[in-house]
Amino acid sequence: MQNEVILPLAGYLALVFLLSLYAYRRRQTGAFLNEYFLGNRSMGGFVLAMTITATYISASSFIGGPGAAYKYGIGWVLLSLIQLPAIWLSLGVLGKKFAILARRYNAVTLNDMLYARYHSRFLVWFASVSLLVAFVGAMTVQFIGGARLLETAAGIPYGTGLLIFGVSIALYTAFGGFRASVLNDALQGLVMLLGTVLLLAGTIYKAGGLSEAVSTLRTIDPNLVSPHGAGNILTMPFMASFWVLVCFGVIGLPHTAVRCISYRDSKAVHRGIIIGTIVMAILMFGMHLAGALGRAIIPDLTIPDQVIPTLMINVLPPIAAGIFLAAPMAAIMSTINAQLLQSSATIVKDLYLNLFPQQIKQEKKLARISSFSTLFLGILLLLAAWQPPEMIIWLNLLAFGGLQAVFLWPLVLGLYWKKANAHGAITSMLTGAVSYTLLATFNIHLFGFHPIVPSLLLSLLAFGIGNVFGNKQPQQTAVSQ
Repeated sequence: MQNEVILPLAGYLALVFLLSLYAYRRRQTGAFLNEYFLGNRSMGGFVLAMTITATYISASSFIGGPGAAYKYGIGWVLLSLIQLPAIWLSLGVLGKKFAILARRYNAVTLNDMLYARYHSRFLVWFASVSLLVAFVGAMTVQFIGGARLLETAAGIPYGTGLLIFGVSIALYTAFGGFRASVLNDALQGLVMLLGTVLLLAGTIYKAGGLSEAVSTLRTIDPNLVSPHGAGNILTMPFMASFWVLVCFGVIGLPHTAVRCISYRDSKAVHRGIIIGTIVMAILMFGMHLAGALGRAIIPDLTIPDQVIPTLMINVLPPIAAGIFLAAPMAAIMSTINAQLLQSSATIVKDLYLNLFPQQIKQEKKLARISSFSTLFLGILLLLAAWQPPEMIIWLNLLAFGGLQAVFLWPLVLGLYWKKANAHGAITSMLTGAVSYTLLATFNIHLFGFHPIVPSLLLSLLAFGIGNVFGNKQPQQTAVSQ
């Protein structure tokens, strides 16, 4: 193990736990559901920007994305910038209207919003199960990314790193709740920015400058500096699919959407859009470019996902490497705590309280169930991550697509189409889930498109057809507890 690398990381983890302790103490003073799952809707613009960016940027962005850039070249760096409007789309499309309705309905989860709009228990149950299944896959990717970081950069065996990482995440999320999540997201966003700048500068310097690095890449494979990427992977259908999957479709991700009901006021939204987009641009461009240029320094990696932790050791002094190690760890931790918290909210609010509504006033019991649910999910994820694949980006995109296929149209059309009803929403969810599962399972790419594109088109069509057979639902109602 490399103590110079581990010590700065240990200091960072200690700070994370201190923030979680502060959040735990604040949690004792408010109503449990609103405080634990939404932080009493008190986020300002900077914290909103950092939490939604940190939630979106994950192991795929710091490990899988740069690994793909290492394998496919500069073209993948350009492809990654397709994601820049994601923050603007999420806060712009959902934003104010979503938050206003959430306060009117007293909604704590995304499924609260769906029930208040469509008045269907079946819809809520199906959405809850879909969310939990997809989140298990998405969070497994994050656990793998965290363990690989510790294995490659700090010399900690994969299994040991997985245990350290998983237990830390589960504990601070279980006891700190939403406030701990967003406070740590703000810290993690700053750490990610610092780490990205450090690593990109070190990579360019180690490669002998940008021009020299590009020349080296051209020598290895001319397609590494081509817009189409190595193997001409970046075709028009592929790029269109990627934009739908990691940009437009982000509107339908539950753990991103819930951030849109937790801010303080409209000024926070405006600042969040501007700051979040700037931070997103720096992180996406910096990390993917470092991954692509890393091949000029380390041309023979057999596992592309190891490029960032390997670069850390090769281009940075040990202390700086330890500081940077906190950056991808921060990206991974922020995504996992958001998804763990949303999973816990789904179990407690959407499933348990729907079965036992009389338990709504038993706040101590709900607190215990929420913490236990988070810890249990953490253990389940440790087991799922024990045998990792070589490239985690594909597993992450698979989970992303499943969530989008189920949630995107019921969420967006529920907000903006007054005639939308439960029949349309349920038909859309079922069609999206089934079509995406079949297309992804059998690796079917219609006309070269990723399964998410035909799945979203089919679910939109199904929404319109199903809507014909249902009655318009009233929108001005409160969530049933």
